[in-house]
This record gives sequence, C-alpha cells and structure tokens, in this order.
Amino acid sequence: MNTLNKLLEAASFAAKRHSDNKRKGSAGEPYINHPLEVANLLASVGKVEDYDVLIAAMLHDTVEDTGTTVTEIRERFGERVASIVAEVTDDKTLPKAKRKELQVEHAPHLSREAKIVKLGDKISNIRDIIDNPPEGWDLDRRRGYIDWGEDVVNGMRGTNSDLEALFDEIVGNARETLG
Repeated sequence: MNTLNKLLEAASFAAKRHSDNKRKGSAGEPYINHPLEVANLLASVGKVEDYDVLIAAMLHDTVEDTGTTVTEIRERFGERVASIVAEVTDDKTLPKAKRKELQVEHAPHLSREAKIVKLGDKISNIRDIIDNPPEGWDLDRRRGYIDWGEDVVNGMRGTNSDLEALFDEIVGNARETLG
C-alpha cells in the first residue's frame, strides 16, 4: 500500500472509531474534525511531509478516546506510527490533574515526531478554547488551559519553528480575547 493510501486509510479508520464522539465545544462538532485539523496544520503550516507523522496525527486520539489499542495501530499502520501515537496518548486510568502534570513533564523527552503531533494538537485545542469553548468553561478555566498548553509547548521548543510561531500567535490572540 502506498503512503497516500495509508494516510487515507488512517483518516477513514479515525472517522469510524470517533463516529460517536463530539468535540467538547458548544457547537458539538464531529470529533474527526480535530485529527483532520491537526494533520492539516502539520502539512500546511509545519511543512511536514513524513507520512508516518501525518498518519499518527490522524490517529493521535484513537487509543485515548475510543478503546483502540496500540497493538491495533501497530498491526494496521506499522511500528513507527504506533510508537508516535503511544507517546502522545495519556493514561486515562490516572486522574486528569496527574495526566496534565505528566504532559508537561514528558514534553521535553518526546521524540521529534511526537512533539510535532503534540504541537498541532495544542494549536487546535487552544483555537477551540477561543472559538468554540466547552460548555460551562468560564474565563478562568479557559485561561488556565491556555497557560497549561503553553507549559507543554515550552518543553518542546526547537521542534518546528513554523508551528511554534503559529502557536505563539494563537496564544497571543487568546490572551487578548480573554483578557
């Protein structure tokens, strides 16, 4: 199977696995919009041409959110993709506060490929915090998420200057919007 077919298979796989999931925002967008946005950010802004990284971007939340296993990812998309996905997957058995703390701690130690996926993920999530915030999130919670996202990204600096510049621009806009 060629790499373009593999990328499209990953998009289809992610769409099927996330078919019952919605984004937390009040618009209730289909969840698949998020991994599609992350992969698009990596390709268009980050100039990522490595198909394994783009495939991992498409699949980055499947293990965490859908019950898909890393073994399934490995069998369908290969060891490298599975490894990247595993690196960016939170352990949902841990309390949310601990998972957030571990993301900050682990960020500097991720592979370059996982850092790129994580950068795209944080850009997408912070955009949503501004444009389509989860219901019930007051300004303080939204500001706290942005601060935490910045802490994660600060541990990955030097990975992709174009994605980092977009992240900084979005954080600046977010701070201006939220005051």
